[in-house]
Amino acid sequence: MATQTLTRPAARSASAPRLRQPRTKMTAGRTAVLAVAAILAVLWLIPFAWATATAFKSETDAAAPKVSWIPPSGFTADAFVKVFQDGNIPLWTWNSLYTSAAITVITLAISALVAYALSRIDFRGKKVLMTVIIASIIIPPPVLIIPLFYQMVALHMIDTSWAIILPQVIHPAMVFVLKKFFDQIPRELEEAAVMDGASRMRIFTQIILPLSRPILAAVAIFVFISAWNNFLWPFISTNDGSILTLPVGLQTIKSAYGIQYAQNMASALLAALPLILVFLFFQRQIIKGVATTGLAGT
Repeated sequence: MATQTLTRPAARSASAPRLRQPRTKMTAGRTAVLAVAAILAVLWLIPFAWATATAFKSETDAAAPKVSWIPPSGFTADAFVKVFQDGNIPLWTWNSLYTSAAITVITLAISALVAYALSRIDFRGKKVLMTVIIASIIIPPPVLIIPLFYQMVALHMIDTSWAIILPQVIHPAMVFVLKKFFDQIPRELEEAAVMDGASRMRIFTQIILPLSRPILAAVAIFVFISAWNNFLWPFISTNDGSILTLPVGLQTIKSAYGIQYAQNMASALLAALPLILVFLFFQRQIIKGVATTGLAGT
């Protein structure tokens, strides 16, 4: 009995530092990660803050050789007024909104169906198709511009909204992400539904999709942002001013007096404002979707 009472405190004192050491390492690692994240956030915010300050300057102050955050003549919204006077901002914003929304909806439908087929259905050529999808991810989009343009010409879709929408609805990367997520859903759920007489489409719509809401939300946000920011393809496929998207329409606002720095910064802020609002409203879904995607790929 005496031996036991002497050895137990010694064992506890020897093990105490070993239990505290991992906590110290985790705390230090978390602090380092937060410090790096804060530095990166500041590095990103400085150009954004400079663009915002420049947009609210007069053209004289914006083009002055001396760099200053606060203009000598004070802040003004003349650059924004000029942009709205020279361009049709409401129409271009609406065009970007509905084309990006259409691209997002169609992309989600196509990508989810293809990903489900690759994840759950065994068919001939499945491995070849998966290889083609993965290989197509590394193809630079500008390489496909000329073939897509000739295809739109053959279909008589140039200068229409469909010329902007259709070429952007295929996202191999999103198919791969959704397929990886669907692979993690237990097959027992589908087997139980099959025993109850459910069809494959009913299983897809009532079991797979509800369980995949986080990743579907993340994919939808990423596709919407990509479609909204796309400048090159809408610029090539459209000439009609009534269907221009916001990034393309803002580039048509030119001045005969050379580069207008304040006006350019105001245009950039107007183009980025909807995406900032999307992130502010859906940041939880974005973070959750990114985290879920990372887990699905492991």
